[in-house]
Amino acid sequence: MMQKTKRIIVATISGVLFGFVCFGLASSSPGELAWPVAVQVIVSRTLMGFAIGISCISLRHWAIHGTFMGLIFSLPLAFSGLMAPESPEFSKVGMFLGTIILGMIYGLLIEVITSVAFKAKYQG
Repeated sequence: MMQKTKRIIVATISGVLFGFVCFGLASSSPGELAWPVAVQVIVSRTLMGFAIGISCISLRHWAIHGTFMGLIFSLPLAFSGLMAPESPEFSKVGMFLGTIILGMIYGLLIEVITSVAFKAKYQG
């Protein structure tokens, strides 16, 4: 039980950290990022971390699990990005794909931190 609690806490905190990383990347583009979008970015990555921490899905390896969860939990954020105004630096399709790819990377890194660095692997 203690290992499960540790896993949830580490994965959720990692999700918060990557939420702020993602927010930093999103706010580096020209123009101000609306606060509801900033909150959505941080909360979606936090939710991803929490979901990775509580997940009972067995995908044979923690790296596959993190990448898959990153994909699934990035879809809502990616679809909402399609509503953003067109930018000369990012097309809507580029924003959509970038959000999903970065989400998969964040999911993998959350699992690296949780399963490898903190040795809080899912025990089934």
